[in-house]
Order: sequence, then structure tokens, then C-alpha cells
Amino acid sequence: MMDKLQSFAPVTGNKPKVLIVGSMPGKKSLEEQEYYGNPRNHFWSIMYHILNENAVETYSEKIHIIKKHHLALWDTIGYCYREGSLDMHIEEEEPNDIPGLLKNYPSIQLIACNGTKAYQMFQKFISPRMQQEIDVIKLPSTSPIPGKYNKTFEEKIEAWRVVTSYLNDIKS
Repeated sequence: MMDKLQSFAPVTGNKPKVLIVGSMPGKKSLEEQEYYGNPRNHFWSIMYHILNENAVETYSEKIHIIKKHHLALWDTIGYCYREGSLDMHIEEEEPNDIPGLLKNYPSIQLIACNGTKAYQMFQKFISPRMQQEIDVIKLPSTSPIPGKYNKTFEEKIEAWRVVTSYLNDIKS
């Protein structure tokens, strides 16, 4: 019998402009209780590049960078069953209340889906319930697991740079 997995609470700062959503944290992230907690995942390295930040050691420092740049983190799936860490093994998924989060944070202008599964879950469960018009894009997965549409690290950085175009002209 597989255990029912639960994703993390959202990370939101003051007036986030971009919500980055994954599908469901992998096994290592769940063990560490950290978004993108697998050191092989490219997420944090990509963030440092596109935000012009130096790499930091602690999770709290990473979260500080996310909030400082008016980003928010969450997952499309709140609960599911899954053997291992692969998205293709996700079963009986239940969505997070992203429409509710958007109501509480009307400053969000872009939802950036980290990979295909996050985008598919967003389209299936969340998009039909959204009230407001917000840009939604699918970005290449930052996962270390090779996928069908593998991109180099440099190609991922280039694709993810779109996030920064929503962060200009921020009034803190």
C-alpha cells in the first residue's frame, strides 16, 4: 500500500508577481521538507542565474531570494499517491487551491509551470476554476530525471528567463 503524499504550503512573500508551480515534490524534497530539495534538481541554479543572485547554502536563504524577487512557489497537486519520484507514477491526484491563492494575491500576473505534468494538472484541475485572466506558461522541467524533451542546462536558463520579464517595475 502506497502512502498518501502531501505537498507543501505555498511560499509567498509581499506582492508576488509570478507563481511557479511544480507537480508534486519528489521523494528527496519530501524527506528534506524543501521545495526542490534534491541537490541534482536544476531549479535553484536556474533561479540564481536568471535573478543574478549568488548561490546560497541554506533553505531559508533560498526562500528569502524567492520572496525578495516577488516570486511564489507551490504545486498543482496537493495530495496524491506515487511510488518513487517520477511524475508518471502519480495516481489519484487532488489539486491545490490555486484559484484561492490567486484571490489572496491579486499581484500575481504569471503562472509558470515547471514541466509538462505541472502544466497538464493545471489545465485539468485549476484553469477551469480560475476567475481572473493570468498568463500561464509551460517551462522545461528543472528535474534531474531525463525526459522526452531534454534541454541542456543553458537552454533551460534561456527558457526560464521569461519569468524575469514579469518582475520589472516592482513597487515594494
